[in-house]
Amino acid sequence: MTNFSEKVSFIWSVADLLRGDYKQSEYGRVILPFILLRRLDQVLAQTREAVWAADRASEGLPEALREKMLMKATGCGFYNLSRLDLPKLLQDPDNIAASLTAYLHAFSANVRDILERFRFEAQITRLDNANLLYLVARKFVEIDLHPYRLDPNGHPIRDANGQPEANVTNHEMGVIFEELIRRFSEQSNETAGEHFTPREVIAFMVNLLFAEDDDALRQPGAVRTMYDPACGTGGMLSVAEDHLAQLNPEARLEVYGQELNDESYAICKADMLVKGQAADNIKCGNSFSADGLPWLDVDYLISNPPFGVDWSKAEKIVREEHEDQGYAGRFGPGLPRKNDGSLLFLLHMLSKMKRPERGGSRLAIVFNGSPLFTGGAGSGESEIRRWIIENDWLEAIVALPDQMFYNTGISTYVWLLSNRKAPERRGKVQLINGVNHFRKMRKSLGDKRKQLGPDDIDTLTRLYADFQEGPEVKLFDNADFGFRRITVERPLRLNFQVTPERIERLTEEKAWQKLVTSKKKGAAAQAEIAEGEALQQAVLDMLQTIDAATLYQDRDAFTQTLKAAAKAAGLKLPAPLLKTLLGALSERDETAEICTLKGQPEPDPELRDYENVPLSEDIDAYMAREVLPHVPDAWVDHAKTKIGYEIPFTRHFYVYEPPRPLDEIRAEIEALEAEIQGMLGRVLG
Repeated sequence: MTNFSEKVSFIWSVADLLRGDYKQSEYGRVILPFILLRRLDQVLAQTREAVWAADRASEGLPEALREKMLMKATGCGFYNLSRLDLPKLLQDPDNIAASLTAYLHAFSANVRDILERFRFEAQITRLDNANLLYLVARKFVEIDLHPYRLDPNGHPIRDANGQPEANVTNHEMGVIFEELIRRFSEQSNETAGEHFTPREVIAFMVNLLFAEDDDALRQPGAVRTMYDPACGTGGMLSVAEDHLAQLNPEARLEVYGQELNDESYAICKADMLVKGQAADNIKCGNSFSADGLPWLDVDYLISNPPFGVDWSKAEKIVREEHEDQGYAGRFGPGLPRKNDGSLLFLLHMLSKMKRPERGGSRLAIVFNGSPLFTGGAGSGESEIRRWIIENDWLEAIVALPDQMFYNTGISTYVWLLSNRKAPERRGKVQLINGVNHFRKMRKSLGDKRKQLGPDDIDTLTRLYADFQEGPEVKLFDNADFGFRRITVERPLRLNFQVTPERIERLTEEKAWQKLVTSKKKGAAAQAEIAEGEALQQAVLDMLQTIDAATLYQDRDAFTQTLKAAAKAAGLKLPAPLLKTLLGALSERDETAEICTLKGQPEPDPELRDYENVPLSEDIDAYMAREVLPHVPDAWVDHAKTKIGYEIPFTRHFYVYEPPRPLDEIRAEIEALEAEIQGMLGRVLG
């Protein structure tokens, strides 16, 4: 496409008209829908009369049938019933706002949906109020985006085979549109991270997705499907299409997506329209609570969902599906904490994988570090990781360099999953440390200061494909990421003594305080309180009969002493009061006898500890090696054991760097002191 740069530059020059009345970040709200209008206007030019005839012929017919007749008349997936076109609108400058609005309303529903999401009518009003509408519309009429070259009479010029000669093909139109999307996204750094993923990151993810399928994708007439549940402006889907076209021009990728943000959805759907694709495959809405493609399963899934997204708005529907449908729904394994829905996107995508007997699927998703390890054993996050790894779907994780994205400098990771692993990868997970593969950008874009160069993408893709251990590649068995969270108990050992200090603690006990309170009213309340006060005094008097100098190191023996003293005083101690007395009069004592409960040692909550034991290791062997040499009386409460999964990526690639020798540090300090002394001497000398 020899005039690509000229067309993009010409369209971009419209920004000169908007400057002052619009912020830079708002230019796309005008330019992108106008490009769409110009392209659609010229695509429909040759079929206007046929559409008008179909409109007359379909009067009175059911709406669905009428829609099919109008679509058939245009030969594409949209139509416009207006007698106007963009050049004709310019013939009446005084009424251009009303005429343009009426022209928009004459489009088919799918185009109106896009323009409504752009809030384009509001832009028409704003441009008209600023006296810019006519100027902007005229500018766009000057650019030729017709799919075919035309003769002076407006008819397509045909080649020797009788086929119309291409002017701006659907692919070229898509390239123009996407280049402008990229420019607008880079200018609007505050939202770029939400709606735009760096193209080189997408290219690397697509490389990983297609790496195992190159031979199949090169077959003549190959057709594959792809889905992105947070498709933004459609960048991931577009890069995947381009990659497949380069691999095999005869192959076709059918793309599907869903996007929550209205404007991003409009851009993505418009991009599909201008490229002649099935724009209705792009849905608007929340993928969690309003799945627009519930029936879908695809060959490839790809996404860069927003990091740390709060899913509270969809909580009711998500939780109901989790509880009511279990594994028959999307969220069976568990639910992550509400302030980070990253793993919900992954569960949603996994539900759209093809079953292995139908060819299976491959999935690539970008995460921050949180999904690797957040959540302890038994938590929603851990249970999701467990479900994925135990099903042998996790194929690889690649750590990208930091400062790769527009609105965050944090470290990010590409997860690659598949339910059709190659034989040599079954039961294995590959970790690739790609943090050192990047090139510095000459000019930063927001927080983005690094990018993957072509060599970096090739190197990382090769590391994945080679599947060999090395300094930047680690291979693990699935079970290596699992562990048992065991509860290590130690026995409760207490001594007991009836000293004034310990008796004073009774006043702090809630059960003791409750003796002199009442929920009753009036005289009944006063009587109940008086009864409690009498009991308190009787207990205190009873305690005075026990030798304060005697230290008891056996709870059972002290309990018998306490009961005997109460019996002698004519008191009956209720179980809650007895428990309160034992608690107030006791202190922990490592030399005391073990307290027992139903013949078994009673655990001490304050000495309770937890250990993570790898799944591959026997718990008893671990205890004998790591715990019992230090605390011989410890034991494991197996009823509390939980299985967890985490992926401590950084730990596996940590390289210990010993501190510098002290002599070297001392010499450096002495040299600095000498330098400072010399500088002071010159100043004072």
